[in-house]
Parts: sequence; C-alpha cells; structure tokens
Amino acid sequence: MRLFLDTANVEHIKYGARLGIISGVTTNPSLVSKEGKVNYKKLVQEICSIIPGPVSTEVISQDVPGMVTEAREIAKWASNVVVKIPAGLEGTEATHILAKEGIKVNYTLCFSVNQALLAALAGAAYVSPFVGRLDDIGENGMSLVEDIVQVYRQYPDIKTEVIAASIRHPQHCLAAAKAGSHIATVPYAVLLQMAKHPLTEAGCARFLDDWCKVMGNVKNI
Repeated sequence: MRLFLDTANVEHIKYGARLGIISGVTTNPSLVSKEGKVNYKKLVQEICSIIPGPVSTEVISQDVPGMVTEAREIAKWASNVVVKIPAGLEGTEATHILAKEGIKVNYTLCFSVNQALLAALAGAAYVSPFVGRLDDIGENGMSLVEDIVQVYRQYPDIKTEVIAASIRHPQHCLAAAKAGSHIATVPYAVLLQMAKHPLTEAGCARFLDDWCKVMGNVKNI
C-alpha cells in the first residue's frame, strides 16, 4: 500500500518527501482554505514540483459543464495533477468526459460500493471512499474500503485504484492495508503518529542511559 499526504501545507509536504515514504498528495477546498488566502494555481504547482507522484486537487463547480471546464484548466497546471470530481450523476458524467480526454480523475466523496462501481465504469483513475466520515455517523467506514477492493478484484479489467481517505488515526492505515487498499491518504498528524511507539521511545531512552552510565556521554563513540 502506498501513502499519500492529505494536506495543502507545503512544509509538511516537503518533510514527507524527505522521509521518502510519500508518493502522492491529496488536497481539497477545506485543506487549501486552512493555508489562508493563497494563489491556488501556484500552490498546486509548487506541491507538484515537490512530489513527483499524483497530486489531487478538487474542482469547485457543481454542474457538468463547469466541472469539465475547470478540470481541463487544472490539468494544464502540471503533468502529475489529478482532478478530484465529487461522486454523483454530474460527477460521473464529468468523469466520463475527462477520462476520454486522458485527464486523470479522483472520484471523491465516495460513500457506497455503487458509487465506486460508477467511478470505475466512468474511467476514474482513483476512487476515494471517506472512512472517517462514515465512522462519524455510526457506520463502519473501513468496511466500505474492504467491499470496494473485493468487488474490484473480481473484475481484472477495472484499473481504478482505491484511496482510503478521511483517515483519522494510525489504526485506519493498518486496516486499509489489510483490506488491500492501493493507497491511504493521511493527515500530517497521523503520519507522525505512525512512526512513533512508546516502547520505541522508552527503549531508546534506556539504551542512552545505560551507555552514559558506563561511557560518560554520547560523544564517546
């Protein structure tokens, strides 16, 4: 399973790139708005220059002509841009049009297997089931990821990749990996949590303490 970073914060993306574990980025209007008033195009282009893999950025339009026009413009911003199109009838039609033109689409805000099927049939490169938002209303969001993966596997001609999105904690990443999700897109805070464990920290502290008792300090290596 690959890891994407779900953010529009350039410094966080740069750090993820330095770690060598982030192969893509997903953004949305809410994440961009957190960065304050920015030049949206320049921000996306900067992110695309940092991460060579797919960088998903979302359209704002709600109707098919608007989505398609906006997506065509966004696709010109960088060679690794992926356009996020929301699930629904309008989104499905827009995805079909864009896919025929060779524009990669991330079919986002997916909350059912039926929507995921439409994404694949319309030619989406990615589908993003939102795990955390389903958990918020008392459903099992990761079950949706499992179901989509299982259905896709029955049809080898389906090339759409599953992005487990709306990840809230490291256990979501573990569950996504077990479910066979191609990708999990994680917030920066979750990425940091994935690298930490209290026993690792305690072990490092114990090793250092034992060394210093005998050798004096860490410089005596």
